[in-house]
Amino acid sequence: MSPRSPARQSTAAKASGTQPDQRIHLARWSCATGSNVQSRGVVVVESGDHRWEASAEGNGAVDALFGAVDRALAGVLSGHPRLLTYDVHAVAEGPDAEGRVTVRIAPPAGGTGARAEGTYEGTSQSANIIAASVEAYIEAINELLAEAHWAGATDAAGNRRRTRGEKHAQPKAEFDEDAARHDTSAWFER
Repeated sequence: MSPRSPARQSTAAKASGTQPDQRIHLARWSCATGSNVQSRGVVVVESGDHRWEASAEGNGAVDALFGAVDRALAGVLSGHPRLLTYDVHAVAEGPDAEGRVTVRIAPPAGGTGARAEGTYEGTSQSANIIAASVEAYIEAINELLAEAHWAGATDAAGNRRRTRGEKHAQPKAEFDEDAARHDTSAWFER
């Protein structure tokens, strides 16, 4: 369980007057990973009545999920945040122990003025380190977006959610047949 629940405002959000429902929330995530294969992460990110979905490949589950978040929010942030630090610390011992993940980011490269400055930190705690990692990353992005000079970035990026009537009008995702073909049996034949 994350120490920062969605209903709890960050310090930066309180200072700028950002309401909790305007923050970015990780609605769903999934990751496929293994040895000798590229990891793939998929995320659904929401804010107010906006929804963004994306997938990405990466060097491990955390990298793939961070990349998917970056792709989903590319229109909101005009790029992807620069990861400065990523720390994982056990808060207890044993198989059910939780880990605390802290992520520190900087605004996307190429930003100008106030949007190019600052560092932002997110923290999350869970027995699932992958979940804590992506939640901490989202928290750091929320800290960045809570600054006054980022006001309205989610609305400007668009992607309003479909109404219930539109739900079946378009497929939710495309199926990439080339990406789906993985010969997993070849590994056992070595």
